Amino acid sequence: MDGFERRKQKKMEQIYNAAFELFFKHGFQRVSVNEIAHKAKVSPATIYNYFGTKEQLYTDSLMNWMDKQLAVCEDILDSELSFPEKTKEIMLLEAKNIKIVADELPKAPSSELSGLMQMMENYSEQKVAQFVRKFVALGKQEGYILIDQTEEIMMRYFTMFKNELGRHWEASNQERTTLSMDQLIELFFYGLAGRGQQQAQDESQNGSTF
Repeated sequence: MDGFERRKQKKMEQIYNAAFELFFKHGFQRVSVNEIAHKAKVSPATIYNYFGTKEQLYTDSLMNWMDKQLAVCEDILDSELSFPEKTKEIMLLEAKNIKIVADELPKAPSSELSGLMQMMENYSEQKVAQFVRKFVALGKQEGYILIDQTEEIMMRYFTMFKNELGRHWEASNQERTTLSMDQLIELFFYGLAGRGQQQAQDESQNGSTF
């Protein structure tokens, strides 16, 4: 990447950060391109040159934010944490993100909403699905996910838990949700029977007398 491209990428990142912050705080209708330009320390003409319209900037800034959140999940999955701890951190992050998106979508420009929903669906089918495949493969490798579980079923299972966390992720009970994560992770991996019952079943099947 040459100097021009680096400067362009830096400006775009400034615009993305400013746009997402202002859109999230005030909503699409109440934020002007001039305000975004001022906060990003660029000219309004630069924003129009890069994005064309305020609507396109809104969509692109949301997609950029989603890419960043997915990158954080990738970093967690690649970290030295145990697999259950990785799962816990990823689910907590995703619960927060679901709440942010749920709060943000009603503020989206109505003319862009259907296209935005389609883009988010495509994003989930492509980038998120790729991450889940990596997650499942690691879980199988470390013995936390059964080998014969399909990626499709694990995607649904993971999404079910994540959505339930997101539904409860409100300012009044974030602390309670965080404190209950250990129980939820136990439920995620061992079901209603619990780890002790699962171990007893495994030992029985293996003919153990312990």
